[in-house]
Amino acid sequence: MRLQLRLFLTALLSFSTLVTALAADKSSPAPATYLVTNDDGVLHSYVSFFAPGGAQGTSTLTFSFDVGSGGLGIAGGYFGLPRLAMLPTASPQCVYASNAGTGDIAGIDIQTHLLTGNFRGSDDDAGDAMGIGVAQNANYLYAGYSASNTIGTFAIQPGCQLSFLGDVPAAGLNGGSVSGMALHGNILVLAYADGSIESFNIANGLPVSNGDAQNSTAYNQHNIAFPDGVDITSDGHYAIFGDSAVNVTLEVSDISSGHLTTTVPYTLGGGASAVGPSFRARLSGINSGALRLSPDQSMIYIANNEVGSVAATFFNAQTGTIAGGCSSSSLRGYYNPWAFTGSVVTRDNTGNGGLLYVSEYGYGGSYLGILTITSNGTSCTLAETSGSGVQDLLTDGLLSITTYPPRQF
Repeated sequence: MRLQLRLFLTALLSFSTLVTALAADKSSPAPATYLVTNDDGVLHSYVSFFAPGGAQGTSTLTFSFDVGSGGLGIAGGYFGLPRLAMLPTASPQCVYASNAGTGDIAGIDIQTHLLTGNFRGSDDDAGDAMGIGVAQNANYLYAGYSASNTIGTFAIQPGCQLSFLGDVPAAGLNGGSVSGMALHGNILVLAYADGSIESFNIANGLPVSNGDAQNSTAYNQHNIAFPDGVDITSDGHYAIFGDSAVNVTLEVSDISSGHLTTTVPYTLGGGASAVGPSFRARLSGINSGALRLSPDQSMIYIANNEVGSVAATFFNAQTGTIAGGCSSSSLRGYYNPWAFTGSVVTRDNTGNGGLLYVSEYGYGGSYLGILTITSNGTSCTLAETSGSGVQDLLTDGLLSITTYPPRQF
């Protein structure tokens, strides 16, 4: 009888543990374990990992560890170019970081904290002009080389390894190089920083142009708005471009057909050169080249790269329309010691993201800004936390950041 009771209790405990594990798997993704940076150093380069901490209003980041990238960066380049890639799943094992100075992609095992190798494209592939962008799915990693105007394709191998398959030409209609890239399903979307955009079919690995290269609407209207950063909705219906422009300018293209359509521009900063809808609650800022959808897709976060602030606008993922929003003041330390904001990411993978992280590129050091997000669906505020302004001691050239685990699309 005692043996039977013991077996019953053991089975019950095992069942309870299983139920708990399954419930955990189905629960909302936890906040980020790490904020990850591509330090892009010219004398030495690392991928650094920072741990989030602190209460909402005092939230900060603490350096945890770094991994040498095995190559060199250029400490600069396009604001919206993603220099880190990670599979958008709950537990990715690998992060890939581009080394524009040495022209390679570093593979890093997140669990072991080890560099797994440096992977090169063809002899002609080079990104030392404005950086190398990276984007990946479960099978392939795509590298956008800004100096050679090519897209390299790598097969993803076990152990955070890459195997180069080939490259294809990728240049803008006006001679520009890749400044932003994002993928979803079988489509890879590029911005060229010269006013033009293009998409590629990646169903068979190597990209094939969809024949939809075009100048954006905002560029056609005023020739002063240049699509830079790119993000894509979770269902692959819309591609959203953040423009390098005098005002905060976003453009939306319906890609549900598998190719780009004419962009709809939204100017959020007003002014004489405004195009498309212009909102009463104007967002202050210059250059909106880096952007990021919130996990629930209700908001778009925008780094105002040249005034040291961050903006947010409301997005309707069903209609692809943008309306209203808010902006922060210039963050602490703007222009002394840092000079530009780079990419933005959210801490959480649910809701509006909870906290917003922004890279702060500087000539006197690079830092990490942290802002709380408050929104009721029609109005919002972005407020810098007291723990914001954490220095990344390993670089002066920080532009690209991401979180681990990453957003799930």
